[in-house]
Amino acid sequence: MADQFDVVVIGGGPGGYAAALYGAAAGLSICLIEYDKVGGTCLHRGCIPAKELLESAHVFRTVARAGDFGVETTSPTMQLATTMERKQRVVDALWKGLEGVLKGRKVTTIAGTGRYRGGGTVEIELNDGSSQTVEGRSVILASGSVPRTIPGFDVDGRFVLTSDEVLELDALPRTAAVIGAGAIGCEFASFLADVGVQVTLLEGLPKILPGADADVANVVLRSFKKRGIDVRTGVRITGHEPGESTTRVQMEGSEPLEVDTVVVSVGRRPLSESLGLDGTGVEVDERGFVKVDQTCRTSVPGVWAVGDLIATPALAHIGFAEAIVAIKDILGESPVPVDYGRVPWAIYCHPEVAFAGHSEESAREAGYDVVVSKHQYRGNGRAMIVGDPEGLVKVIAAKTDDGRAGQVLGVHMVGPWVTEQLGQAYLAVNWEATVDEVAHYIQPHPTLSELFGETVMALTGRALHG
Repeated sequence: MADQFDVVVIGGGPGGYAAALYGAAAGLSICLIEYDKVGGTCLHRGCIPAKELLESAHVFRTVARAGDFGVETTSPTMQLATTMERKQRVVDALWKGLEGVLKGRKVTTIAGTGRYRGGGTVEIELNDGSSQTVEGRSVILASGSVPRTIPGFDVDGRFVLTSDEVLELDALPRTAAVIGAGAIGCEFASFLADVGVQVTLLEGLPKILPGADADVANVVLRSFKKRGIDVRTGVRITGHEPGESTTRVQMEGSEPLEVDTVVVSVGRRPLSESLGLDGTGVEVDERGFVKVDQTCRTSVPGVWAVGDLIATPALAHIGFAEAIVAIKDILGESPVPVDYGRVPWAIYCHPEVAFAGHSEESAREAGYDVVVSKHQYRGNGRAMIVGDPEGLVKVIAAKTDDGRAGQVLGVHMVGPWVTEQLGQAYLAVNWEATVDEVAHYIQPHPTLSELFGETVMALTGRALHG
């Protein structure tokens, strides 16, 4: 007889392990199935290792300009092997910690590939070659995603890499083309350029960082160009021609670009084909995403799907939120659905980008009459103290009938540590606060975060410094 659980979760990434932990905390018996290591892409091949490398680049930049602070040192060099070793130590420590928490919550973790067989039945191909079947009153699908590729660029680990291979580099290339200027592409372009690689960033759309406000994206664009990154937008890439030690990237209307390495960063696709969903009634769209409603229920009663497997923003914290929604729904607690138009975004290139809610463009497209306030970090005391005054805070508010600034619709930031500053802006957007309400709160001085307060206060008509 198959083992019985309240919830069987297929996939141990952020969506899957969050569902397991949250469900176990609520007293449910949980079975978590993961073929690799719990933590998924985010912990092992995504968020954590990528940000560790970006932090290494930050340290490299800091040491390089230490003389500006009166600290004399020789020019730094990047020891990539040491950086990669530190990255792995961070990942391993978090992985072991996560395993410990799962064990402490009495989650049953099984190493294998889970396939949904209908009803509450999940068949597991165990990593040792044997098989096992488990039953759940509820099933949560959370098998995650893998990097997308593009025609003409087969990943070979030598000339063509995805994020997976970049995070395991044992030597830095001399030159690199990064295809895709979204969050992942901009982060890798920033890291590689900071550690001495000559980078060309190629994007098919008219601007980098789609989704970010144009003023924010332009700050990043100017910074990239100032640091020697060759940014080309609106390009159509047709393929590449490998040689002995380099490859030539081919583009319509342009001369081929010869580089040592091509990094394909064009997003991720759902890993739904491993779930065995054919014939189960679980609906999958033409792109491979499992179809769900606002509470993450699939087309089959008793089955939910979360994380990168569904067509929502592919962010770890969105997976966390969806896992909580699914578990609360299983418990009958009438969860509040995720408002995907107001979720927080954090991009860790240099300068950092963070935003929540409407950009100025999207607010106008949605029919809002808006009032906008922008303040530069170059006027912020803490930014000058840390020697990183590049960037701005932009607040988009709805215009009231009497022409004043009302509800905060969106906050878009670019500059030093903005990923750590977004919290109060995210709360303001999601609580549908007005500028008058937000401006009432005192900001500590001197801080980077007080620039948000200054930017909001200016919308009341009575600014301090700006």
